[in-house]
Amino acid sequence: MKYGAPFLAVIALALIAWLGSLIPGMQYVFGVVFPYLALVIFLYGFIRQVMNWGKSPVPFSIQTTCGQAKSLDFIKHNKLEAPDTNSQVVARMLLEVLTFRSLFRNTQARLYGGPKLTHESSKWLWMFALLFHYSFLVILIRHMRLFLDPYPVCLDWLEFADGIFQIGAPNWYITDACLVAGLLLLLLRRFCQTKVRYISLANDYFPLFLLLGIAITGILMRYVLRADVDVVAIKQLAVGLVTFQPTITTNIASIFYIHLFLVCALLVYFPQSKLMHMAGVLFSPTRNMRNNTRAVRHINPWNPDIKPHSYASYEDEFREFMVDAGIPVEKELPASQA
Repeated sequence: MKYGAPFLAVIALALIAWLGSLIPGMQYVFGVVFPYLALVIFLYGFIRQVMNWGKSPVPFSIQTTCGQAKSLDFIKHNKLEAPDTNSQVVARMLLEVLTFRSLFRNTQARLYGGPKLTHESSKWLWMFALLFHYSFLVILIRHMRLFLDPYPVCLDWLEFADGIFQIGAPNWYITDACLVAGLLLLLLRRFCQTKVRYISLANDYFPLFLLLGIAITGILMRYVLRADVDVVAIKQLAVGLVTFQPTITTNIASIFYIHLFLVCALLVYFPQSKLMHMAGVLFSPTRNMRNNTRAVRHINPWNPDIKPHSYASYEDEFREFMVDAGIPVEKELPASQA
């Protein structure tokens, strides 16, 4: 079920968009109402989640480090792995966000005959994760030309660099192939690796299938069903959505509504899913805290105010019960209580 249910859910979303777009008058719902609704849900959920993280107290110094903290002058300090200042924390976070530095150090444990446990380098996961994320980013930026009129010339430069190999007609974008390759490898990892498959749930597969559906429908529109897709009408609709003056024409093919509806589903699903690691990494106390526990004392504000309780006062409070239990006491009970 954890494989089939997410896959069938994406197929069902595509069928809903396909059949719905064929009904007269429903094009406006799928082309205008759903995108606006999905954007509102996305922004509300995203902002609410970020605000909840921002208000969460962090009473402990729990940064994750794998390097020498700042200590004596003759001991070399690892500024990126154990940052002591805010600027060092920013440098560490930038490397984490832009290069997935912690994932680069990912190792794989294997058990061989003997038995012999080994820890081996596993850079392929880092490489394909980086490939997928940056390809997705470039594709998002390329799509901005649909929403801007006129659009900045830098988008032309980006498209030229993306299609520099000039394969096929129209040019095949490098990021299109890289996006699909990255998604397939991340999906195959969950299928083929026993340990990863064991801990994977349906909500780990659904976003991968959903993103794959978005990528495939987008590729179909550009390279396979190009003759059926009116790019001018799509541009008119996109600009209208941004300016709150949307216009729907009958020339837009059903494949566009499928693609758009899957994007809307992704926006709705995003704030409540693991995809929120995009913002969550910035709020992780294991990454965004300074490793200065040797210089600054961190006191937990949640500790209760405990009043001192001496043994003498303890015995005064429980002396009668201690005598009844045969426990020796320093002071005998008064004659009236004995």
